[in-house]
Amino acid sequence: MKTSLIKIIYILLLLVIGTGFAFAQTAKPETKVSGSLLDENGKPMDYATVSLLKAQDSSVVKGTISNETGIYTFDHINSGTYIIKATVVGYQPAIKTLKVTDSASSVIVPALKMLPGSHNLNTVNITASKPLIEHKIDRTVMNVENSILAAGNSAMDILERAPGVSVDKDDNISLKGKQGVTVMINNKLTYLTSAQLATLLRSTDGTTIQSIEIITNPSAKYDAAGNSGIINIILKKNKQVGTNGSITAGAGYGAYGKDNENVTLNHKEGNLNIFGSFSHNDNKRIQNIGIMRIIPDTTIGGAPTYFRQTSPLIEADHNNSYRLGADYDLSSKNTIGFVASGYFNGEQDNIDDRTYIGPSFTQVDSTLRTVSGIHQTYHNIAFNLNDTYKIDTAGQELSADLDYSQFKNNSVAQYVTDFYLPDGSIQHPESFLGNLTPSTINIRTAKIDYTKPLTKSLKFESGLKFSDVKTDNNLTEKDTVTNPYVSTNHFVYDEKIDAGYINLNKDFKGYSVQAGLRAEYTSSTANGDSANVVSNIPRHYLNLFPSLFLSHTINDKNEMTFSYSRRIDRPQYDNLNPFVFHLDPYTYQKGNPYLKPQYTNNFEFNYTYNKNITLTLGYSKTTDVITEVPGTDPATKVSFITQDNLQVQNAYNVNLYAPYTITKWWEGNVNATAFYLGFKSNGLEGGDLDRGQLAYNIRATETFTPFADYKAELTGNYQSDLTYGLYDVKPRYSVDAGISHKFADKKLNVKLSMSDIFNTLRNDVNSQYQNTDLFITQKRESRITRLTLTYNFGNNKIKAREHQTGADEEKNRVKGAN
Repeated sequence: MKTSLIKIIYILLLLVIGTGFAFAQTAKPETKVSGSLLDENGKPMDYATVSLLKAQDSSVVKGTISNETGIYTFDHINSGTYIIKATVVGYQPAIKTLKVTDSASSVIVPALKMLPGSHNLNTVNITASKPLIEHKIDRTVMNVENSILAAGNSAMDILERAPGVSVDKDDNISLKGKQGVTVMINNKLTYLTSAQLATLLRSTDGTTIQSIEIITNPSAKYDAAGNSGIINIILKKNKQVGTNGSITAGAGYGAYGKDNENVTLNHKEGNLNIFGSFSHNDNKRIQNIGIMRIIPDTTIGGAPTYFRQTSPLIEADHNNSYRLGADYDLSSKNTIGFVASGYFNGEQDNIDDRTYIGPSFTQVDSTLRTVSGIHQTYHNIAFNLNDTYKIDTAGQELSADLDYSQFKNNSVAQYVTDFYLPDGSIQHPESFLGNLTPSTINIRTAKIDYTKPLTKSLKFESGLKFSDVKTDNNLTEKDTVTNPYVSTNHFVYDEKIDAGYINLNKDFKGYSVQAGLRAEYTSSTANGDSANVVSNIPRHYLNLFPSLFLSHTINDKNEMTFSYSRRIDRPQYDNLNPFVFHLDPYTYQKGNPYLKPQYTNNFEFNYTYNKNITLTLGYSKTTDVITEVPGTDPATKVSFITQDNLQVQNAYNVNLYAPYTITKWWEGNVNATAFYLGFKSNGLEGGDLDRGQLAYNIRATETFTPFADYKAELTGNYQSDLTYGLYDVKPRYSVDAGISHKFADKKLNVKLSMSDIFNTLRNDVNSQYQNTDLFITQKRESRITRLTLTYNFGNNKIKAREHQTGADEEKNRVKGAN
């Protein structure tokens, strides 16, 4: 079946590509309109809004933004008379009329000079910059490159402040309340588990990030993973020729000190561009965890047992990441590239856990004290080889990526438990548990993408991707300090995915349609070597993932978009791992090798007014929802956490984004989301689950530029209480602030910021279902003051190529990639 699928995909691609070439022979010539913008001093005007209008009625045909060199481009323009209109805050609009004929393959508009508005103060220079939050037709973009709040923070810290994004107590990322987010880096999947992804994001310096894109309904071109959408982290790309770079150093303090350093270098000469970066950070932090649970006694007349647990955790992280690569232009049409990247991180966790047991929370019959030390190491190395060939000037392009990644993680843990009576005397002899959990993950991917404009208004896209992921996990344990470790579990998971997609884009008068279909064939096996693991669990399945996008420009102030896509979420690798990890004698967690993938149908409607105010309505239905499920064994009084498939989740959401300008030096935006999550599952732990709740999230950002080269930001966020699966999550809220100043001809930038000024951010949840009755409180170190200095050096003229890989989806499901 697998071989047949590949043959079908290849034949289909060849047929459509062949049709495209044949169609191109009779198609009318393509017309490209381009030009440049200059300021009053003759220098390039970057990030100006440029619109192409019909001369007849001034209706908008296309819009774009000028790049760093002031250049703008419009592709696939029909013949006719048009108006070019360029606008930017603080400047008068620049307007130019032009004609496009069928005989012209390109039209170059003479340079437009933009003059300052007459109301500007002579002593103030107003320059255009990207807003912190941008809403585009298919995604929301958080431009963190110049944000003060990004300084000194990790990628995870920044992600927690992105619109509609939340991170729970276990570092699971949610979008508009829904879990199942796929995180990409430079448009590539990461193939990491949630814990490994958290490790990767926490070791990624925020100063290396250009922007974060939030795509709630991706097209068929993207991997089908991610039921709530895709978060795409775009790393900074070099924009300069010659030798250039930056040095960043920062320090922070919350409960403990922190530091971060980053160096980037780039050299471009002739056809060769070499680039590299290295980041290091140390972060010692504390979090206080409290767990209260009530265990019922199912015997007649039996009384419940109460557990009250306090667990202060001190975590010390030492993270190092690197990136080295080169691009070479074989010709004006063909560029090859190579990237090597990776990290080597260490983490030490020390926990002093105390559990009080009795007939009530205030009466204690016995006490447990478990002191644990956990040392973890995470190593990753990844290689990417890429080639991009521009077949013609009409936009026909072929690109290919080959990727290999290896993750080696190891954990050494020791748990020592003492048992006491209420008077402090010893109840039982001390117990000891030690374990080693090494794991290795190998990821291999190959993909090819092809783009062909068939006519001025019709574009064809297609591609193939193959991935092969193998995880190898061991668990060895010992019950005394002097005994040797004994292997108790060995779990190997192997997954192969073969995929192909086709996309067609068609522009009509005021309308745009995109239809796509992606096919993915998955073959996986799970094997284990212990008594409680099934020796072989094979799975083979073929899925089709259609997508449809319709957009309509009513006039220059009103636009509408409708989109639909089908998505899949395969279980994370560590959730399939059946190992039992004991936290203390009464608490453990384990994976579930029988987890099935979950499937989602997403529908979304967008309305945009005046190109900045956006209203979004969305609905999705997910089946076989992968959810964390807490459980209790009344006979042994033991509580555990595992993963299971719930039958269905229905999600409704409405989002409003509204930017505003109060004065020349004060701008802001509000992003408000209301959503309802409903869960149903019959026969779950002996009961029928049917629960849901209406919730909302509000985030407001204010930006102030009162003086030249000074900038200040203030952000507030409130997340109401919500329901997710068997958990009720309590409200979360925080306020962040920062200020920056540029020196030395804007080469030196100093940023001072404080996160969670009022120290209110916490994660509190409770669960009451069947035999489970628990309440969890978690307060992490969140109020942190940071001072960061960045110095940019070298030339700054020409933009270099952006470097991406092809294995980000697979990496996204691995654990420990901070």
